[in-house]
Amino acid sequence: MKQKVLFVVALAGLLLAFVVGRSYYVASQNEQAAAAASAAASSAAAASMPKLVRPHSPTLGPANAPVVIVEFFDPACETCAVFAPMVKELQAAHPDKIRLVLRYAPFHAGSETVVAALEASRRQEKFWPTLEALFSSQAKWAPNHTSQMGLAWPHLEGVGLDFARMRTDMMDPEVTRVIMEDLEDARRLNVTMTPEFFVNGKPLPSFGYAELKALVDEALAQAR
Repeated sequence: MKQKVLFVVALAGLLLAFVVGRSYYVASQNEQAAAAASAAASSAAAASMPKLVRPHSPTLGPANAPVVIVEFFDPACETCAVFAPMVKELQAAHPDKIRLVLRYAPFHAGSETVVAALEASRRQEKFWPTLEALFSSQAKWAPNHTSQMGLAWPHLEGVGLDFARMRTDMMDPEVTRVIMEDLEDARRLNVTMTPEFFVNGKPLPSFGYAELKALVDEALAQAR
């Protein structure tokens, strides 16, 4: 009889332990599921947010620079061509302190093709000399603010590009995806004109070189 009682007590204890353990397991699983759902929601929200910098964005300057200038530009934009040497001077005045990140915003008619050529030139590690050649010859291939890639080719001959490969790469769907992603980020960031600058995430209070330099100087002072 005593053994039977002990058995019943032991069985009850095991059942109780199982129930408690099961409850703990279910609660733990629910918590993990809730955490996973929350993380997935946060990740989805982050993925849908506009980005100032994308993995594909062309950059110039050290990756660990304390000041990052993000510029949305159009190669057919006259003001972009004017600002390019000014931004270069800013970088030269503060070696290792400023990184430039470029984003595509082909707002002028026909500029998507020129941007595709720029992106294709990057696959040959010729992005920056190609951009410089395009800016310096802009008046020849973008008359009346309308880009004509057919007029631009002769001005790229000195860059050392493989034109056959470049034309093929321009048609790559990945190039189109990059351009569309930049345009979508521009739209979400309310970028409607070029050039549009952000310095360490801050937009210019008003457009102008003085305003850009002031924001850069402020960021440099904060980084000391």
